[in-house]
Amino acid sequence: TRRFKELTAVNQISFEVHKGEIFGFLGHNGAGKTTTVRLLNGVIKPTSGSIHVLGFDPQVDGSALRARVGVLTETPSLDERLSANENLQYYADLYNLPRNTIKQRVDELLTEFELADRADEKVSSYSKGMKQRLALARSLLHQPELLFLDEPTSGLDPIAAHRVIDLIQKLARREGCTVFLCTHNLVDAQKICDRVAILENGRIVAMGTTTELTQKHVRRLDVELEIAQDDLPQALSVCQNLEDIVLGQPRHENGRLVVTVDRYESIPDFLASLVDNKVRVFRLAARDANLEQVYFSIHEKGEK
Repeated sequence: TRRFKELTAVNQISFEVHKGEIFGFLGHNGAGKTTTVRLLNGVIKPTSGSIHVLGFDPQVDGSALRARVGVLTETPSLDERLSANENLQYYADLYNLPRNTIKQRVDELLTEFELADRADEKVSSYSKGMKQRLALARSLLHQPELLFLDEPTSGLDPIAAHRVIDLIQKLARREGCTVFLCTHNLVDAQKICDRVAILENGRIVAMGTTTELTQKHVRRLDVELEIAQDDLPQALSVCQNLEDIVLGQPRHENGRLVVTVDRYESIPDFLASLVDNKVRVFRLAARDANLEQVYFSIHEKGEK
């Protein structure tokens, strides 16, 4: 728990992150994500409770812990008067990298993050996406075991954001680095996270894989149907007679009939009703629920 006077920013949360996973920490702005990262890195003290990161207590062994973790904040500070090369060499010194390895490590990262061709240009001339890639490279200089990323795609255009997310995923999988990803971008989280925790007003309200969360929290789902065109009127009639299963009006999308059913377990009964009424079904597929549906389902429950 962490309180700031009358505000409880983090409220009795408890969780574990597994070694080698990409763990998503999801929530709206002000949910408590950044405060949690600051607690985990020993920047601020908890009001109550205990924390262990890589076996360290951040308040007691903060320096030893920070030597083994990397942090990319939402607004990374780079010295824009210096080049990318100079920025990385400066921080390599701060991380106490051996002098004879610094140039090689800097060159590796500049190449990896596609900045080598502009390595000697001042950072002030870089786009926001380039600056974010440079900041990510900086956080990896000392090859951390654990990487904290706070809204790494915030403010980036879709192409730049896609490149950053792909880099995070590739580096995590290849180097075995554990990634703690704070974001409110649910598409990014679903794409790369092994597990997620959803934070609402300082509390963890759900945690698990996307599949686990959708099965638990998303009741309704869309089903795509390919049927004989001549049977469409009969299919619509069946849907009208299944008010306890079919929600709303069926709709046409890309030549298919899309029907919303009340829950996953209703699909066999829905299909049986179509077949019993002589509707020729060539294909039926349930659309995968996503984290956005999970998030809004949980959010709506919390508002009631």
